[in-house]
Amino acid sequence: MSPAKTPVGILGATGVVGQRLLALLDTHPWFEPVWLAASDRSAGKPYAVAARWGLSTPLPERFAALPVSPAEPASCPAKIVFAALDAALARELEPAFAAAGHAVISNSSALRMQADVPLVVPECNPEHLALIERQPSYGRNGGFAVTNPNCSTVGLVLALAPLERAFGLDSVFAVTLQAVSGAGYPGVAALDILGNAIPYIAHEEEKLEVEAQKILGRLTAAGIEPAGFRVSAHCNRVAVVDGHLESVSVKLKRRAPLAEVAEALRGFRGRPQELGLPSAPAAPLLVTEAPDRPQPRLDSGAGGGMTAVVGRLRPCPLLDYKFTVLSHNTLRGAAGAALLNAELLRAEGRL
Repeated sequence: MSPAKTPVGILGATGVVGQRLLALLDTHPWFEPVWLAASDRSAGKPYAVAARWGLSTPLPERFAALPVSPAEPASCPAKIVFAALDAALARELEPAFAAAGHAVISNSSALRMQADVPLVVPECNPEHLALIERQPSYGRNGGFAVTNPNCSTVGLVLALAPLERAFGLDSVFAVTLQAVSGAGYPGVAALDILGNAIPYIAHEEEKLEVEAQKILGRLTAAGIEPAGFRVSAHCNRVAVVDGHLESVSVKLKRRAPLAEVAEALRGFRGRPQELGLPSAPAAPLLVTEAPDRPQPRLDSGAGGGMTAVVGRLRPCPLLDYKFTVLSHNTLRGAAGAALLNAELLRAEGRL
């Protein structure tokens, strides 16, 4: 390992998000994976044997023989731990790792709405990282947990943040068409999803409605004061591999002409762009004027999968404006989101 790199671990390393993290970290300039952990049935096996590698890019050879460790804090030599766990496991393991002094960068929903845990999209609410100083383990040994949002929340919030800043938001209506990779592996049964759409994803609508308000809320001495706008969400699973597409209508607090709304979206930048973080795209939002874009097959890879694409911006006869937003659910919505959070923590001296 290069002496300039910081060692990191991955909890849930054999799953879809864990594999994405490993692929992203293979050439990362700051972080080096030295510890991979998964379930008891995988512990002790070489990673190449334990993981059913599902990415189109090959498994990096240097990780193939790395032994999979048990998911126990005592076995992890790295301060930083990326967690890509099922929510039930995360609820138990993430606090245990934080209590043992690890910096837990989580993709799970388990701790997202906990009052002292930051729920962060770095371009939107980097100041919320200050919440880690209120976690009990931070004062004892520097351990803490930071989370990124649900994969469908990320694209929505990236599009809402510049509108909330420029005009204020009164209400938001969102309909999602979510890719099957968002369900993990093996995901949705083929006989359920092929030639079909499923108008229900357990707990997804509730997450979308509350997470957006926490992320765009205000940090106060008492915690996060949720943003005041209302959100109504309909979430659907569709037969797409990667890329969550969302049809969104918004009512603004301050009415503005279409050109001004478009400019607010196009000009949106945040702390990751200011700092030039390795995983940060040059622009977190790309606005297209093509009448039939964005599309998952054509646009989910924008900005290396870290740019959300907004299109079909137009007046809404019920609210003020409506648009379509697309984001890559396992990159910007999961592994890439966690990695960008870790980069921001390091750049701001919180690691």
